[in-house]
Amino acid sequence: MDGFERLDGPTEEIPAAAVTGTLYGVGMGPGDPELLTVKAQRILMRAPVLVHFCKRGRRGNARTIADAILRDPAREMALAYPYTTEIHPEHPDYVAALAGFYDDAAGQLADHLGAGRDVAILSEGDPFFYGSFMHLWRRLKDRFPVEVVPGVTGMSGCWTRAGTPITWGDDVLTVLPATLSLDALTERLSGTDAAVVMKLGRHLPKVRAALSAAGLLARAVYVERGTMAGERVVMLADKADDDAPYFSMVLLPGEGRRP
Repeated sequence: MDGFERLDGPTEEIPAAAVTGTLYGVGMGPGDPELLTVKAQRILMRAPVLVHFCKRGRRGNARTIADAILRDPAREMALAYPYTTEIHPEHPDYVAALAGFYDDAAGQLADHLGAGRDVAILSEGDPFFYGSFMHLWRRLKDRFPVEVVPGVTGMSGCWTRAGTPITWGDDVLTVLPATLSLDALTERLSGTDAAVVMKLGRHLPKVRAALSAAGLLARAVYVERGTMAGERVVMLADKADDDAPYFSMVLLPGEGRRP
């Protein structure tokens, strides 16, 4: 018997490992489609399910960036937020509605992934920087393979288009959401060398007041729709109104060591 023991009876079949799809978080960059990475374009071209967030009845900016590439609506899946700016993000109704929205969306994506279909979520800027993708990633990362494709951030696109180096030498850069209180904004702006203030919208008057209180208003640069159509760059002190769309931010360039 060549030293091997014979096993009588039927042999048990070993089940094949389940094949699942991969969840991709694809950084779409700040707006200019030419700033998409080669890897992002490759995944967009081949993923069978393409997911993008939007306001109900509108197309999201991440999907608009992909117009030059995507020609197959059958692959697309739009996720419309229940709220955007209608109520405050800290309101219990907002928190509950968004949690349910992300739970439901994660369930829909899990069905695709479990069936072996790759899912690519289009993410403005970088997926891991204030991105909606992160809420689905958190719900799905322990169940399915995940790959995150980094993208050019909105703030990088804005300071580049503004022609404004943001940090020199040992400058410390602080990134702030404009949703913070006036006191918190003033304190943090006063204690840093350079700053980016995001999520402006209706908070622009508060941000202007915080910069003024910190004695920094003269250095502040306002950038609207950086790298996109309708781009606008102006010193904040020269901006006469307080209107600011979602895709706008204030830059506070550093003044550090320059050999």
